[in-house]
Amino acid sequence: LVAALPQNRIGDVLGRQVLRSGTSIGANYREGTRASSRKQFVYSMEIALREADETLYWLELIADSKLIPRKRLSGLLDECNQL
Repeated sequence: LVAALPQNRIGDVLGRQVLRSGTSIGANYREGTRASSRKQFVYSMEIALREADETLYWLELIADSKLIPRKRLSGLLDECNQL
């Protein structure tokens, strides 16, 4: 997705944001699965959920700005909503 964004200031900013928050979901989920306590597990999963919500925001912004057609983003939007 990030590589498909226009190579301009808007594409760079949105691409970095979606890349950062999108990859953070998996990192926090993985950390949670290795938690040493229930409290640590819940904390890591809450962070992963917030990152998924932030990623959804960036994807919606990309779609609304018509940088990439919403139809092309539908799979990623659906996956974020499922998370």
